[in-house]
Amino acid sequence: MSAPVIACVGAGRMGRGIAHAFAYAGHDVRLIDGKPRDKDGQQRLFADCDREIRASLKSVADIGGFDVADIDPIMARVSCYGFDEIGAGLDGVRIIFEAVPETVEAKREAFAVIDKVAGKEAIIASTTSTFLSTELSGYSGRPSHFLNAHWLNPAFIVPLIELSATDDTDRGVMAEFKALLESIGKVPVECKASPGYIVPRIQALAMNEAARLVEEGVASAEDIDKAVKYGFGFRFAILGLLEFIDWGGGDILFYASRYMTDAMKSDRFEAPQIVKDNMAAGRNGLRDGKGFYDFTAMDVPAYRRERLSAFLKALDGLGLARPPVVRR
Repeated sequence: MSAPVIACVGAGRMGRGIAHAFAYAGHDVRLIDGKPRDKDGQQRLFADCDREIRASLKSVADIGGFDVADIDPIMARVSCYGFDEIGAGLDGVRIIFEAVPETVEAKREAFAVIDKVAGKEAIIASTTSTFLSTELSGYSGRPSHFLNAHWLNPAFIVPLIELSATDDTDRGVMAEFKALLESIGKVPVECKASPGYIVPRIQALAMNEAARLVEEGVASAEDIDKAVKYGFGFRFAILGLLEFIDWGGGDILFYASRYMTDAMKSDRFEAPQIVKDNMAAGRNGLRDGKGFYDFTAMDVPAYRRERLSAFLKALDGLGLARPPVVRR
């Protein structure tokens, strides 16, 4: 079965990243300009698209990701269309990404045109990082076939894509969309339509706290970033945040949060109610058999060994693994 054709309305940075990801994975991609331009402007845009996608492919090839000789065959799968050619660009396409500028006007206009010319069963996925799926669904003209797919930049590298459906989104549509993303090596997760999604919401808190550490003179920017890369980031690349709570114990988080709240005189460190409830119910994680996860049917020693092995591999990947010093 041939890979389905993918279309993206909006040929900016996100559209180009999506084109890279799908063309690399063997899909034909139709990159469609999101607004009218004169002939010269159109040609400049097409040239910019070609140059940027080629450059991103070459950057991956240059570090050993694939053979640089494969760039031309990959680029042959990417076709550019002007806004006045959107009907041809969307003809017969099942999966359509919207990646126009982040304004209500641009979104509304793009969805109106897409709905007019796309096939009735086409699935439309906005890539917005600003609006919620529940805000945009009504503009799509096909709420059952609409969702939001929030890619993280650089889109051609970062595996995660945050998907937000609405109450009207058909579950079969969501399942099909997730399967498509998984087929190209992406890792889709679902979240409700909520400001900040998952990653931006968490990282906003972390980045602001890092900036406060500099502001307060606690440590230099260089040492803070080193602490993040070799401590925070290293650890949470293996254990998810909630998994880590269970690993160490939810009660440990509760007491640490209480200390930080008192010491910093700020409720931004206070543990949420769910941590308090889990602690009161004796669901502190691994040692209790339950926490955010249920470990009762798990081979916990095997699980610990697997995670430790992943840590050692990550350490080796950073060039920091060392053999033991043995004195006989």
